[in-house]
This record gives sequence, structure tokens and C-alpha cells, in this order.
Amino acid sequence: MNTSLTLLVLAAGMGSRYGGLKQVDPLGPSGETILDYAVFDAIREGFGRVVFVIREEFEEAFRTQVSAKYAGAVKVDYVFQALDALPPGFAVPAGREKPWGTGHAVWCARDAITEPFAVIGADDFFGRDAFRQLAAFLREAPPSADAEAAPAFAMIGYRLSNTLSENGAVSRGVCSANGDGYLEKVVEHTGIRREEVGAEGDKKYSGDETVSMNCWAFTPTLFTALNEQFEAFLEARGGELKSEFYLPEAVSEQVAQGLVTVVVRPTTASWFGVTYREDKPRVQAALAELVARGEYPARLFPGA
Repeated sequence: MNTSLTLLVLAAGMGSRYGGLKQVDPLGPSGETILDYAVFDAIREGFGRVVFVIREEFEEAFRTQVSAKYAGAVKVDYVFQALDALPPGFAVPAGREKPWGTGHAVWCARDAITEPFAVIGADDFFGRDAFRQLAAFLREAPPSADAEAAPAFAMIGYRLSNTLSENGAVSRGVCSANGDGYLEKVVEHTGIRREEVGAEGDKKYSGDETVSMNCWAFTPTLFTALNEQFEAFLEARGGELKSEFYLPEAVSEQVAQGLVTVVVRPTTASWFGVTYREDKPRVQAALAELVARGEYPARLFPGA
């Protein structure tokens, strides 16, 4: 049984639609970032280490404005996601500026993670229940990739209708599960707008679909197949300037090949995020309400 849990936080996004580095934007009543709430929830559910995947060019800002406040509360490590962080034999095509995606971000952490771990994005509010379920799964996970037990992962699933922005289109990994609750596939849908979702009329989505918000529990077994998948992606699409290697699609492919099983854990937690700058007031109001209800203290890290 694992007593010390690791949280891998994907925080290297540039926030182009948001218009700035949203990972350091104060949103809570006492100036907390949305990431602070995830780290706070992780700590109170037993996570003892946080590994941040960031871009080297904003390391100083991230360290001073975000992770410094966690000193003494949790062990913090860093991994850099860079365009030229690629397997041997591959190179960045001329003119490419866009990061390689969430699958690449996790791949960049392969040497820093040797134990079962959870993965989240840095700009989403996942809710305490999500971390409670992640922690429960990880405590029972095999301690290493060499364990005799078959590799098994978990995904926290959210209702599509609860993950939309009122201010523009979003991308979501729509999940299919079997009758026992095990993931069958994840299909990335881009450009989903709120007006396309609903039970009435000619809607593209019902809103009840289970979607991946990149809230996962893994063992290090993930990395062997992920490396092979990333190399295959680069061979097929590495010359494109805006192609992305998505983590949900990579996991879905591992499931399809019978390499792993993934249990889908539906959560009752509220989800919200800041995809666009216009999302900020709604997120600020939601966090203030949670504090007012006593679900979070007014100041998450008093020593900060």
C-alpha cells in the first residue's frame, strides 16, 4: 500500500485563449490561484509530493508566485516541457511554436516519476471528491511497473454539461465505458459550444456524456507505451506545426490494444475552469461561494 502519493500537475500551457499565464492569476477571495485549491485538496487527501510540468521561461514567476506558498506543506519538484524535448532521432520542424500537448507533458516527467501518481491540469477546479477518489485508487495500486498485477489506471469522469464555458468553444475527451465501468475509448471532440448541448431540440450532445478533464491515476507502466506512442505520433504528424499528442487519446489507444484497463470513477465534485478571460468572474464567484459554505478556509496557505 502506498502511503506517500504524488500529484503531477500539467502547468506548461501558454493560455493563448485566456490572454495570459492563468496558472498565476489570483482568483480566490484571498488571492489564491485555481491551482492552489487543487494542491490544497491533494494535501488533505494524503498527497505528499507535487511535480509541476512547466516551461522553463516562466520558472521564476511560477516558483515565486505559486509554488513558494507550498513550502513546508508538501514536497515540490519541477519538470520542464520544451519543444525540443523529443526522443532521439526527432527534431522540431521549422516554424513550430505550439507545445506538443498533454501527452508530451506527461512524457517529459517519465524520469521524475517512479511510483503510482495522479495527473491534473493546472487551470481547472476539480473538487475534493476527485482527489479523494484518486487517493483511494493510488493507495491500492501496484508499487511499480514490475508488479505482477495487470496494469490498471483510473479516470475521474465529469458530465459534459458541467464542463462548458459560456464564452467560447472547448475541447473535451468524450468517454465510452462498458457495463462494469471500465473505459472503452476516449474520443477528442474539439469546438464544443454550449448551444450545441442539451436535451431538447436538434442538439449535437445531450450533456450527459462522460468526459475526461485530464484527471487521472496511473502507475509508471504508462510510460513504456507512452514513449512508443509519442514516437509513432512524431513519425506521422511531427512535421505539422500545430498537431498535438493528447493524453486521453494515448490512454484510449492503450486500452484498445489491451495493454491496460481504466476504471471510470464518476465524481459529484463541481468542475470549472478558466479557458477564456471572460470565465474569470464566474470562477471567482464560485470559489467565493465555496469559501462562504465552509468547504475551504478563507486563506488556503496562511504562511504564504
